[in-house]
Amino acid sequence: MIDDFLLAGLGLVILLLAGDTLVRGAVNLSLRLGIPALIVSLTIVAFGTSAPELLISVSAISDGVPGLALGNVVGSNTANILMVLGIPAVLSGLDTRDVDSRRNFLIMIGASLLFVALAFMGPFRWWHGLILLTGLALMLGESAWAARCHRRDTVNDIADDPDEVEGADPSMPWWQIIVFLVLGLIGLPLGADLLVESSVVIARAYGVSETAIGLTLVAVGTSLPELATTVMAALRRHGAVALGNVVGSNIFNLLGIIGVASLIGPIPVDPEFLTFDLWIMLACSLLLIPFVYFRWVFGRIVGLAFIALYVLYVVQVLS
Repeated sequence: MIDDFLLAGLGLVILLLAGDTLVRGAVNLSLRLGIPALIVSLTIVAFGTSAPELLISVSAISDGVPGLALGNVVGSNTANILMVLGIPAVLSGLDTRDVDSRRNFLIMIGASLLFVALAFMGPFRWWHGLILLTGLALMLGESAWAARCHRRDTVNDIADDPDEVEGADPSMPWWQIIVFLVLGLIGLPLGADLLVESSVVIARAYGVSETAIGLTLVAVGTSLPELATTVMAALRRHGAVALGNVVGSNIFNLLGIIGVASLIGPIPVDPEFLTFDLWIMLACSLLLIPFVYFRWVFGRIVGLAFIALYVLYVVQVLS
């Protein structure tokens, strides 16, 4: 048991270091390519921080515990909004007033509604997966189109005055940017894997059910890369990366992870997901409306409220 606690601590350290390097690499990549940091965080950063969910979901299907895959994704999306945005808001505040994420927010809501609709047609099978992966391909195509339009019609604000953004280094060589991105993308799933595996062993030692593990412990563990990346982005005043990371990760969780996992094997949908957990996930997504459309600031009070809501959710799941 002591070894499991040590492995959990090692995983957390790796997550924090990898989150820092990934943010640095993503911000400087956007600067060099003339692409907004929001778009980079919706693709490279979001996919990298969602890698643990993908690995765990695929493994769950292969190991004959498909319910864990669905619980992991639904629980992670809820944790991404309430915990991953709440904790940085409490620590340093999260100012996203200059971030226009309305289009990507609508994509996340659309992906959530599609996911819920398919869940009611469950269990998730290969044709559900093809629909979800098609939605992911359309989202990536839209992001690529937006990036090309941005490079053609305007100049990135960061590129105009890079000194205004902490961590942005116009002189950073390409090899260093690539090293930062690679280290971040490798370190995040590695750290999460160490943390989740050891945490699951600890939880089972205390008699926690696998369903509860999927919705809470595993979901929190696989959301730690997003948390590490978002905390670092908030401390560096990169609101675009922080918000874009959460929105992009949620989109990828719903469309990409379950899309791939359902091609491997059917994923049953627990009736409780249809009556409670899916709607909580959707409601949490809608909580972002004032911050996306009315440019509210994620202050400490908002952060505390988000964390309190997440604690209540976990208590409900475990009760």
